[in-house]
Amino acid sequence: MPSTLKSFTILATAVFLASASVSVIANTVPAKPATEATRAANASVLKSLPFDDQRDFEDSRRGFIAKPDALTIKDANGRVVWDMTSYASFIGPDKQAPDTVNPSLWRNAQLNMQYGLFKVTDRIYQVRGYDLSNITFIQGDSGWIVFDPLISVEAAKAALDLANQHLGKRPVVAVLYSHSHADHFGGVRGVVDEADVKAGKVRVIAPEGFSEHAISENVIAGNAMSRRGVYMFGALLPRNAQGGVNAGLGQTVSTGTATLIEPTEFVHRTGEELTIDGVKMVFQMTPGTEAPAEMNTWFPQFKAMWMAENTTNTMHNILTLRGALVRDPLKWAGGINETLELYGDDIQVKFQSHHWPMWGHERVVDYLKKQRDLYKYMHDQSVRLMNEGYTGEEISEQIQLPPELDHYWPNRGYYGTLRHNSRAIYQRYMGWYDGNPSDLNNLPPEPAAKKYVEYMGGEEAVMKRAKADFDKGEYRWVAEALKHVVFANPSNEAAKQLLADTYEQLGYQAESGPWRSVYLQGAYELRNGLPKAGATRTASPDIIRGMTPEMLFDYLAVRLNGPKAAGKTLTLNMAFTDLGKQYALHLENGVLNYSSKPAEKADASLTLTKTAMDDVQLGKATLEQQIAAGKVKVDGRKDAFGELMGLMDDFDFWFNIVTP
Repeated sequence: MPSTLKSFTILATAVFLASASVSVIANTVPAKPATEATRAANASVLKSLPFDDQRDFEDSRRGFIAKPDALTIKDANGRVVWDMTSYASFIGPDKQAPDTVNPSLWRNAQLNMQYGLFKVTDRIYQVRGYDLSNITFIQGDSGWIVFDPLISVEAAKAALDLANQHLGKRPVVAVLYSHSHADHFGGVRGVVDEADVKAGKVRVIAPEGFSEHAISENVIAGNAMSRRGVYMFGALLPRNAQGGVNAGLGQTVSTGTATLIEPTEFVHRTGEELTIDGVKMVFQMTPGTEAPAEMNTWFPQFKAMWMAENTTNTMHNILTLRGALVRDPLKWAGGINETLELYGDDIQVKFQSHHWPMWGHERVVDYLKKQRDLYKYMHDQSVRLMNEGYTGEEISEQIQLPPELDHYWPNRGYYGTLRHNSRAIYQRYMGWYDGNPSDLNNLPPEPAAKKYVEYMGGEEAVMKRAKADFDKGEYRWVAEALKHVVFANPSNEAAKQLLADTYEQLGYQAESGPWRSVYLQGAYELRNGLPKAGATRTASPDIIRGMTPEMLFDYLAVRLNGPKAAGKTLTLNMAFTDLGKQYALHLENGVLNYSSKPAEKADASLTLTKTAMDDVQLGKATLEQQIAAGKVKVDGRKDAFGELMGLMDDFDFWFNIVTP
């Protein structure tokens, strides 16, 4: 790849999808069985939760219409992009949880294995189990109204084909995106042709702010988020009882083609109404809850409430383990409370973008109250303890839900957890510093590890104690101690192997799907080294083309190597003829700024179209080729642009996490 093109290529990964771009491969080093301590811990879960409550299983099967006997979806090249069959080989509805899986997580996996086409209520249908998220089909007078078309084109198309096969073929007349996360819009080109959208045959509707957040979220920190996403979704884990079992919101994420068609219209306020193809919808805006731009939808004709992802059948994340901005649980609880106030008297069924629906007025209202109070309790009690002087770690160790919330299945921590959510709430209010002077300027992990090991009496002494504590099942402490040995001496194979064994047992005990994946992925990398099986998927062409010049310039600014740029000054003008916009880029003081006012004296001025820039970013042409073809005109020093690009860092996706 030419250096200019390589520097100019943007790693603008769409939400958490990069975790799906790596092929699942078998462990080089085989997994180990559950220890006696893990078997005992998982057995205790069976005694502590109401496993005799089978209502979720009844709900997950209710309205079933059809499904293929085996569900494996491939792309145009024959590559598997979705494979429920790999899970079906070991997760069965009547199989007991193996020793290596938390029984509560196993129950959630069994429920998520209920895939196929289902009727929710009159004229509302869902295809579930075709991706991490659900796709919903509302039967209009003449065609389908599609809610949240999954992550990838291939999965969405397969779901539409299933609906048309069993319900009668209908054209898609509208698509609604409930919010700005990619698992709710990425498959849109699998259900509609953009030409029909441009011709006005298909409406694409989204909440206000959708486009900005759908495109920009994860651009700035996309590389780090994507690498951590491999951990959160266990991208390299084999599908078996010692590996990938469940992602909490669904089984995992599809790995097909993620796309985006820009909305043709936006919803701006709560109470706004639309009637599409004979179906009336009333919208509730919920920005800043589960997503920066999100909305619920009330269907008064059917007394059905679409909750988007503001409520699901699990505790959600206040802060995702892959990294993101901390969400506001107080606003989240307030949004659910507003749902109750606006529509609670009439709701007969609730359904959402993940998991299965729930029916019956009293059950649904009780559910919404308990989901509301889940987020409110987490917020209020975390802040109470914070104001009593406890740190995030201390709060996470002592906070407990009351039994009426804790023993309610939809509140269990299959995706978010009470432990890491309470820390996130502390972080939202107080930041990283816990108030202890020792933590104000503490050593980073590697030098601190060397001193820890020295103070502990050396590696052999730590290993001896760690083995004894491992045998006692004290895995949390063993992980803490051995982390220092590995960071002090990453060539200590015995320490890495014992730490891998420790992470593995913690994963086997985890109720949260992402926690299990994080631990087991850590064990995998300690045993097998840094993965090299594939690389992160850069943003899809739709995402790249949807980026504004401002988004590009912001991203170039964080790629700029400040120390390398120190003492250098450079000014570039850029005029986009198709946008009718002009910009000036200014490099000085080790910082890249931009302005909408062109500079009078620039080192170089580029005249081009946004399409020409997109083609460079997407690797369809180099800048030099665009200049030669007359698509980019450069006045002034032609090497000035190359000088700027030479100061940009290219981020390595496979950076170390469990080793220094």
